[in-house]
This record gives sequence, structure tokens and C-alpha cells, in this order.
Amino acid sequence: MDCIIIGSMDPSALSRLREWLERPEIASLDPRRIEALAAALAEPDPPVRVERWGAVVGYEAGPPRRRLVQFDRHGHLITACRWSPEGALGWARCRAADGRWIGVEPGGVERQAWEHPAWGRSDRVWLLDGEETWGDEPWRPVEPLTVFRSLDWAALDHIPPLAEPRRLPTGVGSAVLNLVASLMKDQGVARVRYRGPFPSEQLFTTLLECFRYDPGQALPLERFLADGGLDWLPAPYESHRVAAWATVQLRQDIDKVVADGVTFYRPEWQGIARREARVIRHDGERVVCSLWALGGPIEDRLVLNRSGEILEAPAARAREIPPAPLPPVWNSALGDLIARESAPALGPAIMEVLRRTPLEWGAVPGDLVRAWDKRIRLSARLREALAASLGSAAPGRERAEQALRFVLEVARLLGPEVRGRAQALLESLPEAEQARRLEAAAQESEALHESVGRLIALLARGT
Repeated sequence: MDCIIIGSMDPSALSRLREWLERPEIASLDPRRIEALAAALAEPDPPVRVERWGAVVGYEAGPPRRRLVQFDRHGHLITACRWSPEGALGWARCRAADGRWIGVEPGGVERQAWEHPAWGRSDRVWLLDGEETWGDEPWRPVEPLTVFRSLDWAALDHIPPLAEPRRLPTGVGSAVLNLVASLMKDQGVARVRYRGPFPSEQLFTTLLECFRYDPGQALPLERFLADGGLDWLPAPYESHRVAAWATVQLRQDIDKVVADGVTFYRPEWQGIARREARVIRHDGERVVCSLWALGGPIEDRLVLNRSGEILEAPAARAREIPPAPLPPVWNSALGDLIARESAPALGPAIMEVLRRTPLEWGAVPGDLVRAWDKRIRLSARLREALAASLGSAAPGRERAEQALRFVLEVARLLGPEVRGRAQALLESLPEAEQARRLEAAAQESEALHESVGRLIALLARGT
């Protein structure tokens, strides 16, 4: 690994890193190695790397140079690794975009071993205590989250499958995979493949956050979905906590922003379009995070400069209006459309979830949807955007096309929440019933449910 020459890029980087390493909670991560890293900062070739957007990575002097800590440009710890004297990973901790701390603990012969029925020996993902509370005990697990296929962390050679990714808190899978991609980059790994069952579109889009697919592959998504046989190039992102409530992910540009729990995405990733309702867009030298519907912004939520620092943070706008229930035809139509973009086995559970979950229009400050256990609310601003769009469309086919486009966008907006509930419902059923539904899924009709046509007709008429 070639370290960037600090002086040619940022003369203050070494002094800032030295100051950060002196913090008690940082020194406690691995006292001997952190002390050695601090001493090595005075050497002609310190084991430090400064990334494009200002992240600072400190390594154990090698070879091999093992990653110890990564800070963002404001001095927030983002990643920490503790290695055994023999060079095996003891544990790693990384900060997810929402600020929570995630831990990775390898399973092995000399420690607790975790087994998964699909691939055997596994490493575990934990929710950890935060930086403010760990004191001199930096490894303090709070809750087990999931497992993934065990890795040789000193010689990484594949992307592992995570168990039950839909049940993970938002951003946890991306944080773990970015840790893997970062260590692969440190080790000079050029290409890897996913080695696990059920390659999915959801996994493909998550991998795009911290890897790049082989640019020579003409149909990357189709190739990946076929059997996972797609080469991936490690391309980890930098994570910068630009406010207590906002984190920005960058590579060549700003890829993703999490602000007040709402996630905004760049709409194009290596030629792959993401159909998102929360969009990062460029306005000259400014980068704007907007709530989006029917091809345009309906509210700007955050304005950044090109490096991700906050320029403006408008207050969330939402008129106080009484909630209004959606007619049942919405539930049937949305269930059919969401099921068509989901695993076939989830189809009946998706329809069941929406049959029992009332939908309503109402105020959703700062976002477009809000979910409770027994109801889901869509922002009334979506309804206003539809009314404006239909008002400018010609009667007949043009209005029907706009209505269909709107219903599809609402289905994709609700999809993650509804699929998560359907997955939980399916897993709660006896194994025999799960198997029956899986078998029946292959026999489902391809025709649209009649409720979709009825809903589009109602909307096109303005009712």
C-alpha cells in the first residue's frame, strides 16, 4: 500500500491526527498499537493515508500495514480495528450513517463459533455502545444483529452473504460491506465476487455503495441476479459526520446523505438508475437533497457544498391537516404492484399486510411517508403533486399515464416498509405453510390485479 505524502496535500493532517489519538477513548481501542502509531507520526514515512475528501486513516507500521483507525475530516472516529499478535482480526467497529456503532466479531476455533445452515461458520454483527460510553472498554456489545459467512480478514478474497439483511437497521449492511471493501483496498485486492445464496437487486444496489461492478460487463444486474457471477472492484466510500444529525458518503462525488433519519441518494450509480423519492441533485456548485415526485422536487431538505458541508438546512414544511384515509382500492393495487417487484414467495404476505394496514394522507414533516405498527401515512404533498400534474395533462391517455406513474412511485416508496412486514409475517408461519406458499408462488398469475386499473381510472378522473 502506498501512503499519500501528507505534506503535499494537507500539512495539518499529522498534527490533527496526533491530537485525535490522544483522546482517552481512542487510546483505549488498542493502547500499544495506538501509542506506536502516535510515535510513528514523526517518522519520514508515517503509516498514514489521507483520502480524497479528508478522511485520515492510521495503520500499524508493517508490512503488512493493518488499518487501526479512520477519522473523518472533523475528527470523528469512523472505523477501528483490533488485531491479534498473529495478525488475525480480533474485532472491528464502524459507525453507520445514522450514528450508531456496529461491531464485527470473527467466529473461530478459539472463541465462540456461530453456524448458519446455508454456509456454516460465521462472523457476527453487533450493535455496540457508543463512543461516549465505552470508556476504557472499547468492545461492549449491546445486541446481536446478524451473522455473515466467515472471512479470513488478513487475506480477504470474497464478498460474504449476510443473514436476514432486510431485518437489519437501515445502513448497517452498507457499513459492514464498506469495512470489508476498505480492508480489501488496503490489501491490494483488485477483484472479488459475491459468494453466497440468493443474489438480489437489493444486494446489488447496496454493493454499489462500496464496490464498482466490472465495467466490461454489459448487463451487470442481470449477470449478478443469474448466479452472482459478477466481478466487483473494491471502492469504499468516505463517511463524514457534518452535523450531529447528518452524515455524508462520498467517493468521486456525494453519493448518499442521511439527515434526521431520512436517506437521500444520488439517482445514478455507475450507469444504474435508482428510482428514489429522496434525491441528491446538483444546482451549480451546490448539492441539494430533495423530496421528489413525478420527475421534480417538491421540497428541498438540505443544501451542501461539493464536499458535503452544510450550507442551508431549511426547516421541514408541513401544513397541519387532519389525516384522510385512502380508499381500500389503494391497498389492493399497491399490494399487487409491490409484490411484482419483490421475491415471489412474499407476494401473498404483501397482500395480507396491506389488507390489514390502513393507509392515509396527512402531514409528514421532512419526509414523504411515516409508518406506525397499525397504519401508514403518505404525505399530503404527494397528493398535491399529483393534482398539479394531472391539471397540466390532457384528458384521456396523458392523464392516465401520469396517474400510473404516480401509483408506481407510491408503490416503490412504500415497498421497503411493506416488504419488511411481509418478511416478518412469512417467518412467523409454520414451516409447512412457508413451504406451501413458496411452491404456490411459482404459479401466480402475471395479469395485473383489476384494482390497479380501477385506481388509475379514479385518479385520472380526479377522484
